[in-house]
Amino acid sequence: MSENYSDLPNIDECTRLEALGVRAAESKDYSSALEKFSEAIEKCPGNPSPYNNRAQTYRLMEKITEALADLDKAIEISKGRGKSACQAYTQRALVRRLQGKDDEAKEDYEKASNLGSSFAKMQLVTMNPYAAMCNKMLHDVIGKLQRGEPTCEDSKSE
Repeated sequence: MSENYSDLPNIDECTRLEALGVRAAESKDYSSALEKFSEAIEKCPGNPSPYNNRAQTYRLMEKITEALADLDKAIEISKGRGKSACQAYTQRALVRRLQGKDDEAKEDYEKASNLGSSFAKMQLVTMNPYAAMCNKMLHDVIGKLQRGEPTCEDSKSE
């Protein structure tokens, strides 16, 4: 999942601005965060990372259209490869899931999973109704065994 944007012009300044934006977002100063991420994008438009971070800020502000636009841009710039693409696919899947667009969310989770996201893999399992049913059945059987209750196999009469 390696990617290297270190040779891009102004990457050091971009990284510095991005760090300031992250700190502002963590302090819930979203307008300052957006400003720093936008400056980072201006300094180094070929770096997908500030688009991901700005998208996260937009999402926290419930500006979903803007968040999705930035995530699409991060995926485009990264050519769907590497850590930035993985993060963008995962974020976009979360947004789509909240919008009730489960099929689109599943596609994005699959792409993020293929790029190495264990979170996306877990989400795919939870979205699979058969896996969810199996997990519930397994949980129930383990619970019965722990309580000393009979399971289906124990209660069969031959």
